Amino acid sequence: MGKQIPTTVSANIAGQEIILESGKLAALADGSVVLRCGNMWLLATAVSALEAKPGQGFFPLTVEYRQKFSAAGRVPGNFFKREARLSDPEILVCRLIDRVIRPIFPDGYMNETQIFVSLISGEKEVLSDAYAAFAASAALIASDIPYEIPVSEVRVARIDGQYVVNPNRTALESADMNFMIGGTLDNIVMVEGESDQCSEAELIEAIKIGHEAIKEQCQLQLDLRAALGITKNRPAPQIFKNEELEAEIVKATTDKIHAVASASLGKKERKDRFTIIKEELVESLHKKYGEDYMEENSSFVNEYFYQNMKNTIREMVMAEKVRLDGRKPDEIRPIWCEVDSLPSPHGASIFNRGETQALATVTLGSKLDQPMIDTAMEQRYEKFFLHYTFPPFCTNETKRIGGVSRREVGHGNLARRSLGQVIPVDYPYTIRVTSDVLESNGSSSMASVCSGSMALMDAGVPITGAVSGIAMGLISDGNRSVVLSDILGDEDHLGDMDFKVTGTDKGICACQMDIKIEGLDYNLLATALEQAKAGRLHILGLMNAAIPTHNEELKPHAPRILRYEIPGDKIGAVIGPGGKIIQGIQSETGATITIEEEDNKGIVFISGVGKETVDAALTMIKSIAAEAEVNEVYEAKVVSIMPYGAFVEFMPGKEGLLHVSEISWSRIEKVEDALSIGDKLQVKLLAIDERTGKYKLSRKVLMEKPEGYVERVRKPRNDRDGNKKYNKYNKN
Repeated sequence: MGKQIPTTVSANIAGQEIILESGKLAALADGSVVLRCGNMWLLATAVSALEAKPGQGFFPLTVEYRQKFSAAGRVPGNFFKREARLSDPEILVCRLIDRVIRPIFPDGYMNETQIFVSLISGEKEVLSDAYAAFAASAALIASDIPYEIPVSEVRVARIDGQYVVNPNRTALESADMNFMIGGTLDNIVMVEGESDQCSEAELIEAIKIGHEAIKEQCQLQLDLRAALGITKNRPAPQIFKNEELEAEIVKATTDKIHAVASASLGKKERKDRFTIIKEELVESLHKKYGEDYMEENSSFVNEYFYQNMKNTIREMVMAEKVRLDGRKPDEIRPIWCEVDSLPSPHGASIFNRGETQALATVTLGSKLDQPMIDTAMEQRYEKFFLHYTFPPFCTNETKRIGGVSRREVGHGNLARRSLGQVIPVDYPYTIRVTSDVLESNGSSSMASVCSGSMALMDAGVPITGAVSGIAMGLISDGNRSVVLSDILGDEDHLGDMDFKVTGTDKGICACQMDIKIEGLDYNLLATALEQAKAGRLHILGLMNAAIPTHNEELKPHAPRILRYEIPGDKIGAVIGPGGKIIQGIQSETGATITIEEEDNKGIVFISGVGKETVDAALTMIKSIAAEAEVNEVYEAKVVSIMPYGAFVEFMPGKEGLLHVSEISWSRIEKVEDALSIGDKLQVKLLAIDERTGKYKLSRKVLMEKPEGYVERVRKPRNDRDGNKKYNKYNKN
């Protein structure tokens, strides 16, 4: 069997040549595509079971994205020297792929499906995450899996005032907008990203520009499908219906569902009431039709009941403009805020909105506390990071507790992106924010943004502005549309859009949008953004009432960090041979010290609990880095004693001779009678020998001269030729 010749299509999209090829690698998969952009190659595969498992009640789609370290010519840095569990950056890309692909599968498709996307060749300047969904969709389009609408994603960044599609890594570093946008030929289905407080109009412009590139990428996938000769897919699952049963359930439950939905109940009570309605329905149907009928049609009963509940609530909102908890469409739930909520963390706050509550804490650390992000294509340290937890009790559930879920990683990333926009660039601390969701009925990630913002201010972090967040929803039938502010969890499930927006009073910091209906109306999107802005500002007002600005002082138990610059040639002196000097300073003061070299300067970071600790270390470093100055007074320590005087260390690493004649105004016969090794005393630097660099020190000049003291005059000695020789202390 000869070498496989792949089918290849290509196009120039946004100034980059994109090549899709299929048929050479992973040919046994249902669909396999290699996407190439320069030296960046992604291998995407798609495999789907021919049949669904019996009783399968959900679509089991698995998306995996991996960056092979070999793609960058690197060996993994872990103990096993192989790719291990997914990193957070990889998980975030998995979510980006999943969110645009999942809605495209036909309704009722329950066959187990797996999508694998691997970076098999990397190029440092090409950001592979922007092409991952493109490759995944191409693999599905190149298969016979019932998935016929191509989707794709692009990154849109604003750099120096210009919108750029899929910029390179270096250019992205100077961007003030960075959004991932996903869609089909006709619709936008997903938006996620961050910005330096952009306006609503600027965000809409970025979405429009991104959609134009998405259309070209979707067309390239269709070109590949045509080149492969694929004309039909496996048949979509046949959806069976029992229209008589559906009509009976609608008639029996609509009024009851409406009564509960319009009663402005809390989440738990509303859920209990709906459960009672369903139980009464099942009981009545059981009596009417018997055991065999119910066993055969139980799945229909569940489906039709919950579908009718969804339809009834949606109609209530559109027709009556009344929501499940009694609010108007643009009304925000009651909010209470609290700061300084816990005694031990460096900052803490509680944000409570309706039945959603988030407890945030802030921990300040040194540079040594920064986590390392180690992926195939980059290795860097995070100065600011945020962890989000969502325990089962917050929704009154019991679940198996395992590792961090992909959902927790995704929501934490959205909150981190939001708050990261207001952290000062030159702030010397490492900052960790944790958000523990204690109650959840919608918008817990946005509550995390609000509580995290207040906790940072409580910790004394000088953020450039408070950040609030709000989750927006939409209910539409094509003719009527209602935009909902601060949605509940149930409104998220039954609605047509989940749009989370965060920002300051100046603009948008981050957003995450998933659209479930076809045809994004940009006018409707603008309306949703303006309504979100009003809600965001309302929430900011309540947050500012709790803490109007950041605390000027850190908590007494928080570490203090000082940043101090020293000449580059002094770095070695501060560190000392084998780290002896810097370790000694840390041991003596209890401070933590790190040094970086930058522009031929040493940037010293000193951290420790308590101002005294940091100041003591700083004083010692200053004394090392500083040059010895004539006529300055120093605290010295006797390190050795000689017949003619004592050698003292008056600066770290600097020793000088304290001559016996400079110890005291009175005559000293033996140095040991006046000084001992380890004694501490003050000395004055009298001179520095220009030729040898030796230091001449005196102690007696700092002492009061005795009354009637007469300076002893030394007699001159003769040199070898018989001439008088004068010493340097008596030249006259």
